[in-house]
Amino acid sequence: MILSLRQGVVLALAALAVFWMVGAYNRLVALRNAVTQAWAKIDDSLRLRAAAGEPLLAALRGPLASEQGALDAMQAALAEAGKAAAAMTARPLAADHAAAWVAAEAALSAAAARVFALFEHDAALRGAAGIAEPAAAWREASARLGFARQLFNDEAAAYDDAIALFPTRLLAPMFRFRAAGRL
Repeated sequence: MILSLRQGVVLALAALAVFWMVGAYNRLVALRNAVTQAWAKIDDSLRLRAAAGEPLLAALRGPLASEQGALDAMQAALAEAGKAAAAMTARPLAADHAAAWVAAEAALSAAAARVFALFEHDAALRGAAGIAEPAAAWREASARLGFARQLFNDEAAAYDDAIALFPTRLLAPMFRFRAAGRL
């Protein structure tokens, strides 16, 4: 059976459309995976910071006995940030989870700033062996977190840009690709 020219053109266009759909889908999946990998780097920094936070708070309980409210606030904020991070780990592209994590991080940042101001104010605490190491680890993890957040936002922007481009934006809803949240 010989195809007519019209049938050949239709078949070629259909094949081109299928190949484009497969390529666009694979590109979106690769970009989504890059966002997930970027979140994994944030999660690593969060784990290091949390590992430093608990010993730091425990070590400061005695010397800063008069400031238990600030220490309790930091501990509560650290726990809330951990819950928000667990939600982001489950769904790193969910904009609502990203917004919750950003809010939890802002609360933790404020509480930690208060505790570190108290810590820096007391010269004897800065040199204490059980306090200086976790404080340095907290600062290092926080610095790494900033770079990891920038990487996540860059990857999320690339993913969102790919979803928004025509004709890929016609394909994105069909396969449930949605815009990523920003940190």
